[in-house]
Amino acid sequence: MKLTPSQKEQAFTGFLFIAFPMVILGVFTFFPILFAFVISFYDWNLLIPDKPFVGMGNYIELFQDEVFLIAIKNTVVYTIGVVPIQTLLALFLAFIMNQNIRGRAFFRLAFYLPAITSSVVTSIIFIWIYSKPGLLNYLLSLIGITGTDWLTNTKTALFAIMALNIWTTSGYFMISFLAGLQAIPQSIYEAARIDGANQWQQFWNITVPMVRPVTYFVLVLGLIGCFQVFDQIYVMSSGGPVNSTTTMSYFVYNNSFRFFRLGYGAASAIVLAIIIFGATWLQNKYIPSESY
Repeated sequence: MKLTPSQKEQAFTGFLFIAFPMVILGVFTFFPILFAFVISFYDWNLLIPDKPFVGMGNYIELFQDEVFLIAIKNTVVYTIGVVPIQTLLALFLAFIMNQNIRGRAFFRLAFYLPAITSSVVTSIIFIWIYSKPGLLNYLLSLIGITGTDWLTNTKTALFAIMALNIWTTSGYFMISFLAGLQAIPQSIYEAARIDGANQWQQFWNITVPMVRPVTYFVLVLGLIGCFQVFDQIYVMSSGGPVNSTTTMSYFVYNNSFRFFRLGYGAASAIVLAIIIFGATWLQNKYIPSESY
């Protein structure tokens, strides 16, 4: 089909609009992904000029590396612990903040504030809160409980960071749920009240099914975010004590930028990407994403 001069001009204008973003996307997204995939087959060390081809050697070494297996376990535990709790808490907060209560605007801001505060700043604050003479142990001492140094204890360090992550992300996802709640027609609730449905029945049979698309969205973002958790780990514990908080993202960073084993780090990043893709695919397959 032959284009008219006007159509050619429109097509050229459209091409100019997408050309620059595509170049940026290619340079900073597609090329790094491709480059990481390529060097994952090499013993690519920044400190050694020689970069021999090792094939699947990096991947084989990964699954024989005890630290990497610990990182996988920690990441899975972190994700299983954080995602359900932050989702339920966000839905609960959104439901409360959707009611006509006094000071609603203030509470919405208070719950959302941790989400827009620098994660490094909140991590530093919580280092003090979790320390032996910190706020948490002081509050526990008021009820007769002797606390520990939460970030240096191998049994509590990961769970302490999980609690911080739940606190900082629940407010963010609360906004998503709040938007979903406000999109539900009030006529449905009015009809349910006329039929004699109480608050709990309305919530379980109307609210929960109607916000399924938002729930799916929150679960996907939460899952990806947990698998990629890095900043709190880096600031608060540096993967310790004894690798008890080492996650897959921190493992990638450690090998790439501390030990300069870029090939090995790239291989672990590829494995992480595959795991995230698989987990997201399973979520898409088994968790409903549409409301009734």
